[in-house]
Amino acid sequence: MRDVADISPALLAWYDRNARVLPWRTGPEDHAKGLRTAPYRVWLSEVMLQQTTVAAVRNYFRDFTTRWPTVTDLAQAEDADVMAAWAGLGYYARARNLLKCARVVAFDLGGQFPRTAQELQALPGIGPYTAAAIASIAFDAPSTVVDGNVERVVSRLFALTDPLPGTRPEIARLAGQITPQDRPGDHAQAMMDLGATLCTPRNPVCALCPLEAHCEAHAQGIAASLPVKAPKKVKPTRRGHVYVLIGPAGEVLVERRPDRGLLGGTLGFPTSDWAEERPAFAPPLKTDWQEAATEVRHTFTHFHLILTVHRGLGHVDGMTGNNAFSPDALPTLMRKVWEAAQPA
Repeated sequence: MRDVADISPALLAWYDRNARVLPWRTGPEDHAKGLRTAPYRVWLSEVMLQQTTVAAVRNYFRDFTTRWPTVTDLAQAEDADVMAAWAGLGYYARARNLLKCARVVAFDLGGQFPRTAQELQALPGIGPYTAAAIASIAFDAPSTVVDGNVERVVSRLFALTDPLPGTRPEIARLAGQITPQDRPGDHAQAMMDLGATLCTPRNPVCALCPLEAHCEAHAQGIAASLPVKAPKKVKPTRRGHVYVLIGPAGEVLVERRPDRGLLGGTLGFPTSDWAEERPAFAPPLKTDWQEAATEVRHTFTHFHLILTVHRGLGHVDGMTGNNAFSPDALPTLMRKVWEAAQPA
């Protein structure tokens, strides 16, 4: 490997020609003119992108920033409206923390995000990575930004053959070594773009990589095998029942789940507990329940879920009127349930 001081200039020259066009990004040409991405947009995009792909986030980001163009607009939104707008994006604790953070920034900090990673990390839902990304991209602070793409690029650049997650402290140290004082935000985004487009998990395109000459893993012929990851644990499977009650005028029985826990704060249909052994059938009221022909299968971070879907006809107080119910406001799991509950 050449001097690490040569890495960022080569990377930035490539980024200036090949930067992805993203709705939350100020491109390198505009950045050179002194334009900066508003910290609100950096923060919102980074929160949305956690555990989620760029393709999935694009439309959500556009919708959010059209509906709530500033952090104060978001802070003043109704919780239910934000949770409904987030529906389908997953990891719903992010949406709850999004509102908490927006309200701290809007009401306690005068609508201004802190400028340093340390101060940003004190806000609800902002961890080390997100704090560094906001400080770097919005404020040009030389913070070290390490996401999954950066982990992969650094692991290959320095041929780190020990498995993740144990190598993360060393990856962060080495990523810091190659982060420049000049254009740190562009450098961070260039590292992300390189990992997303050329230095991909499988079949990295080394021949087009601006860092090919600097890459120890390429020199050793082991780039495609890095980073090494510890074996994944086998996910357990849990089972349960879910009940879809339809009223005589098309009303639907939905409930808002507790803020804490999976799908916290979202709308959904009543369910049993979820356990390795399927719980007993215990519907929320007596009626003629019919079991749907198709079970619903869904995977969370730590387990697989199989739900037996039951459809019933009846009416109870508090049911949502047909004109007010929208499956689009449901999280992905509950949309699957709704689809499975429809008559064949």
